[in-house]
Amino acid sequence: MMRRLGFAIGCVCCLWQAGGEARAQALVADLSRHLVAVTTGFVGTDLLLFGATDGEGDVVVVVRGPDQRDIVRRKERVAGIWVNRQEFPFSEIPAFYSVASSRPLRDIADPPLLARHEIGLNHLRFNPGEVAPAAVTASFRDALIRNKQRLGVFHDRLGKVRFVAPRLFRTDVHLPSNVPTGTYTVTVYLIRDGEVRSAQTTPLVVSKIGIGARVFEFAHRHAAIYGVLAILMALFAGWLAGVVFRKP
Repeated sequence: MMRRLGFAIGCVCCLWQAGGEARAQALVADLSRHLVAVTTGFVGTDLLLFGATDGEGDVVVVVRGPDQRDIVRRKERVAGIWVNRQEFPFSEIPAFYSVASSRPLRDIADPPLLARHEIGLNHLRFNPGEVAPAAVTASFRDALIRNKQRLGVFHDRLGKVRFVAPRLFRTDVHLPSNVPTGTYTVTVYLIRDGEVRSAQTTPLVVSKIGIGARVFEFAHRHAAIYGVLAILMALFAGWLAGVVFRKP
């Protein structure tokens, strides 16, 4: 009920804002919240994105996580054991990526426009970390996408943007439990007649809080001390278990 009430209020605000800025902006959109707090009990969450347009057109929403460096490793069987034999680095890879649209992308715009704005997994630009033949780069690129999809941080299915009125739209943004932390960008495009008529980018922050965040920060700032403490705690736990379960 509160979610529906918030959506209704947001739609009214978007209509008011769109009416006041119609001459300057053809698209107005916002998120239900701009901060996602990741705690020790975090199991994922859904965000509501809503907005309004000044007229007809298709809406595409792209959620992109912070860029990072990633390495893809290829395993081969050697003497009956699977070992990493090849690796290929990529830079500026989004830690999270999802797309939602009001219609299938192929019906909204031509591939060149989608590629220019990196809309869709097939149009993401991956910067290879080393020079290699195109076939090799493509093979490792496909493997990277499959790995990200398996982890649930690259959505392989196109989300749905729904128009709840001629000018009002909404969509749900799902963030899984293993969502990486950092600053995300949520870009909303209004595409009309195969061209981007308007676009708006909204920031989204995913941050760890609580005890888990403090432990995570300590482990990264003082890795050596954290490692020693972890070993001491494991030894103590083993000694304590031996004392408790010792047979008389």
